[in-house]
Amino acid sequence: MRYDFVESHRERWPVRLMCRVLRVSPGGYYDWRGRPQSTRAARQDALVVSIKAIHGEVKARYGSPRIHAELAARGEPCCVNTVARLMRREGIAAKTKRKFRVTTDSNHARPVAENELDRQFEPGAPDRAWTADITYVATAEGWLYLAAVEDLHSRRIVGWSMGPRIDSRLVVDALEMALARRLPGAGLVAHSDRGSQYASEHYKEVLARHGIVCSM
Repeated sequence: MRYDFVESHRERWPVRLMCRVLRVSPGGYYDWRGRPQSTRAARQDALVVSIKAIHGEVKARYGSPRIHAELAARGEPCCVNTVARLMRREGIAAKTKRKFRVTTDSNHARPVAENELDRQFEPGAPDRAWTADITYVATAEGWLYLAAVEDLHSRRIVGWSMGPRIDSRLVVDALEMALARRLPGAGLVAHSDRGSQYASEHYKEVLARHGIVCSM
């Protein structure tokens, strides 16, 4: 059997299967594949190349309106809607600049604790010193706040909590997860900033109930 016949036979089987699934004739498929590219398709392909070039030059800072303006300035007239459609099709998007969001607020009248940790960042055993903080992350549902508790000895995150509100419940949930997972003994130092969440009675009451020393 000739080699070229075998290769041709191997190629036709996937094509026949695809045509059967799509309910088109193999002859129609080969006719479409051999048809030369239309002028419109060729123009759009060239436009995509120009869009990608500009997108790279501006380090992905431009969206479709500014990309369209740049194309027009370079002598490539096109519709802004076409540019937006092609960018969506190719997965080209502007990088969104993250807006600063406030996490902890130390401008409050609540009493704060002394710095009991005193920069002793390398305890000799686990669950001797924990640190806690709050940050925020972008998700498909919008911005969410993240509270975390880290064991300074192992550098592991031992507790965390996420939510849309930055309140004492957020930091208490992270602390309670860490307590349930680690079961530390009395004398543990829990260090944080002086934010209102960590200075709240809610948070301090949980620390006191477990014999944990509050440090800020």
